[in-house]
Amino acid sequence: MRAENYITMEFPSRSVNEGFARMAVASFAAQLDPTLEELGDIKTAVSEAVTNAIVHAYPDTLGRIVVKARLLEGGGLEVTVRDWGRGIPDIAKAREPLYTTGGEERSGMGFTIMESFMDTLRVTSKEGQGTKVVMRRRIVQRLSGR
Repeated sequence: MRAENYITMEFPSRSVNEGFARMAVASFAAQLDPTLEELGDIKTAVSEAVTNAIVHAYPDTLGRIVVKARLLEGGGLEVTVRDWGRGIPDIAKAREPLYTTGGEERSGMGFTIMESFMDTLRVTSKEGQGTKVVMRRRIVQRLSGR
């Protein structure tokens, strides 16, 4: 699907950058005139994807995270979060609710939340080479009262 507009951001895997990524993607997605609920869903999904990269891909070191967002023809938003960290040995297991490798303080709901707030979620990963999460959400065009 052809992109009508796009952004690319790169930052180190510091937890303070999660909020930046969340707000940057939300600001970019605002071009589609989403509802507050749709915008909240997108922000939450981006937060989960970036947090997963920070916590799981680079648990003992700083690494690189790239976030891309594309506005697609017809009102779609695609967000890609990519890291070059540890990778996921078993994606199916990692996508199960409550499964986590992040210790007791982690809920294990990251992929479940992303999947419930976005229309599609695709996860690819190779051990030792990193993970790519691609999420899409269609924003329904509303009739404007203007």
